[in-house]
Amino acid sequence: MHPPPPAAAMEFSQNSLFGYMEDLQELTIIERPVRRSLKTPEEIERLTVDEDLSDIERAVYLLSAGQDIQGTSVIANLPFLMRQNPAETLRRILPKVRVHEDAHLFTQRVWISLCLSRGCDSMEENTNCTLFLIIQEVLHVAGVEMQLTAAVSFLTILQEESVSIHTYAHSFLQVILLHLEHRDAGVSNAWLETLLSVIEVLPKETLRHEILNPLVSKAQLSQTVQSRLVSCKILGKLTNKFDALAIKRDILPLVKSLCQDVEYEVRSCMCRQLENIAQGIGTELTKSVVLPELIELSRDEGSSVRLAAFETLVNLLDIFDTDDRSQTILPLVKSFCEKSFKADESILISLSFHLGKLCHGLYGIFTPDQHLRFLEFYKKLCTLGLQQENGHNENQIPPQILEQEKKYISVRKNCAYNFPAMIVFVDPKNFHMDLYSTFFCLCHDPEVPVRYTIAICFYEVSKLLNSGVYLIHKELITLLQDESLEVLDALIDHLPEILELMSTGGESSVQENKLSSLPDLIPALTAAEQRAAASLKWRTHEKLLQKYACLPHIISSDQIYYRFLQRMFTIMMTNNVLPVQKAASRTLCIFLRYNRKQEQRHEVIQKLIEQLGQGKSYWNRLRFLDTCEFIIEIFSKSFFCKYFFLPAIELTHDPVANVRMKLCYLLPKVKSTLKIPADKHLLQQLEMCVRKLLCQEKDKDVLATVKRTVLELDRMEMSMDAFQKKFYEKDLLDQEKEREELLLLEMEQLEKEKQQNDGRPMSDKTFEKKRRDTKTPTTLPKNIPISVPGPSSGTPSTSKEIKKSKLIRSQSFNNQAFHAKYGNLDKCAGKSSTAAYTPSVSGLTKTSVISLTDDSFRTRNASSAPSSFSSNTPLPSTSRGTGNSGDPKSSGSKDTQPRKATLKSRKSNP
Repeated sequence: MHPPPPAAAMEFSQNSLFGYMEDLQELTIIERPVRRSLKTPEEIERLTVDEDLSDIERAVYLLSAGQDIQGTSVIANLPFLMRQNPAETLRRILPKVRVHEDAHLFTQRVWISLCLSRGCDSMEENTNCTLFLIIQEVLHVAGVEMQLTAAVSFLTILQEESVSIHTYAHSFLQVILLHLEHRDAGVSNAWLETLLSVIEVLPKETLRHEILNPLVSKAQLSQTVQSRLVSCKILGKLTNKFDALAIKRDILPLVKSLCQDVEYEVRSCMCRQLENIAQGIGTELTKSVVLPELIELSRDEGSSVRLAAFETLVNLLDIFDTDDRSQTILPLVKSFCEKSFKADESILISLSFHLGKLCHGLYGIFTPDQHLRFLEFYKKLCTLGLQQENGHNENQIPPQILEQEKKYISVRKNCAYNFPAMIVFVDPKNFHMDLYSTFFCLCHDPEVPVRYTIAICFYEVSKLLNSGVYLIHKELITLLQDESLEVLDALIDHLPEILELMSTGGESSVQENKLSSLPDLIPALTAAEQRAAASLKWRTHEKLLQKYACLPHIISSDQIYYRFLQRMFTIMMTNNVLPVQKAASRTLCIFLRYNRKQEQRHEVIQKLIEQLGQGKSYWNRLRFLDTCEFIIEIFSKSFFCKYFFLPAIELTHDPVANVRMKLCYLLPKVKSTLKIPADKHLLQQLEMCVRKLLCQEKDKDVLATVKRTVLELDRMEMSMDAFQKKFYEKDLLDQEKEREELLLLEMEQLEKEKQQNDGRPMSDKTFEKKRRDTKTPTTLPKNIPISVPGPSSGTPSTSKEIKKSKLIRSQSFNNQAFHAKYGNLDKCAGKSSTAAYTPSVSGLTKTSVISLTDDSFRTRNASSAPSSFSSNTPLPSTSRGTGNSGDPKSSGSKDTQPRKATLKSRKSNP
């Protein structure tokens, strides 16, 4: 036997393994209530049900002899029972539910709502009567929750058309009308909303007898206020269901009576229904009946009644003629504006919100003096509350002042909402003189809701200013640099359109980029992205990166390369949010698509392959496959095959199963980039990689994905070099993409030649000015065929003309590359293809396409390669058409072995 452990050791073991004794005692105390809550053997026996019973029999047994919790379970399971055996459910379970009328309210509520949701026209007549007896009895004593559930169920039955309108009116309408005056306001409103929806579909006779006739007594002063309020809303809805004669005889007397009601709540409610009534009775009756009532209500002692009268007048401006507007409505508007500051601030928020409608409705009626006074009133509202200085600390602001400040913020927010309408009111030509200072104040308002609203309206303001959009350049920078991401999020919704208007000066015919006079734009854009990246609002960051896809149309290629492109790489490799990484990847592909320098393009491609495709992190390799998918979508097939085909399929040997699986999903798109017979050697390599995966893959999920992918690859039809009828549109679009890529290469070459000839560098702006001097149309000329480099049958002078045509065509492409929808490049390319191609394109031979590719893409000699790329680290590329003269298999293996060696050697290089 071992000697007993020392006391210190025992104490340590007790403390470390079991905790202190006090903790153990607490645990025993905690366990006792748990033991008491367990079911006793007797209770378990009572809750046990024979397993051989069917679902229906079990439900009947539980409703008859079970406990309340079991009955509730059956009621909650009624939808399943109805789907399984509706006849037996209605015959055997429904009577049992009838017996349980005194059960718990929750059980009744669940049962009623589920039954009502299914409708009643499929029930037998006696079952239908039983159901509605239960409904009426239960609703009579039901609580608020049950009433709300029933109201929603009745409305659901109506919307789903579970029963005919006649059946609904006969069975449901009386129940709805019975509970309209429920003592709880929420319940009453719920039943009223259901009734207003029912009125839309009920026939006139039913409306007259069941609703309109009883309404005469319900609208009397002897009835409760709630009854009269309900009558007001029903009258507003009934107006559209009857002709003008019936309205004048039966409804208008009730309307007048309710407009003169002794309770201000009733007058206000009826006043808000006058708009619907005016639309139903026509212009003449509106002028003779509704307008006098509105004038009288606008002078009412109750502020809520005056407010209702003002808003109704604004909404009915289009109905009244010029005389009524100038002689009746305009004086009322002036009175409201004067009283809003002096004695009745309650209508300030509503007045500021409806200023746009007032400007539109009263346009042309103001005298010059009235026009100026109204404009000054608007300006005063825009700065309301900004001049006041309270001497209180932030934590000691009295509630009255705090409430007033909230009201003033709402007023300024409404003014920002109506700013585009005010530009129309003063004429955009007078913006700088009349409204610029106000716009400046709104953009610099201390409250976020005001700046958020003006940011939403910024695009509308830019469109209205047109050629004067340069006036608000600084405000754009201010909002881009706003400290609140909500403001930035509101602004970037239309950022591409705003920047396009800024760059063209609002005139679509002017191609000169005018953003050169705004040096703060690029720092503001980069700072906005960094602010979004540093926050937790990744959706704003994602949206901003997506909108940056418009930048190739706005700023120069070098500016994008040095200020934005490296940032996209950083986001792709370091950001932790997948949608943000994908947005950065797609935007980077668009930057690459419209980059005008071959050296920069090669550097970007090499970074994508080395840092992502061959990166140490499997996460980066997954992003490389995402980038490949975007490249297939944005670039031509030949571009992908040249640079990304081999690096992509090399990932079949990736050690991480997720990478191999993602590649398997991408393989059908990879195969779609191949053209036969030019890419036969690439197809063989693809098939070889798939066979290796089938034979060597050990991960069961990847193997299952490979098998599904093989079946999909076998079903795919290969595209040919020549145009096929089946793939004509896709081939045409791909050839347009390839032509645009060639134009970029030609553009760079011709610019280099021109710089060498002139002996000085030429800026984009100068080159653009020279291009415009040639009066070249902004779209690609239809009569210019796709040029094929190679031997020409023309004279030397003809060769010069061809070069000049290329130069014009290249710069024309650069300026019209983007359309209004920057995010969807497929649509963009589709539009340009329809504008640039003529029927003669279909006559292009296979030789011309291959020649284009050979001369412009395939060359890898020292003259075409960028100087920064040394010969020992060549950019991996795959040439089309290299194996046509000999055995495709031998030429393919010959072409691919050096590439594999290059890829492996580049992996080992730092």
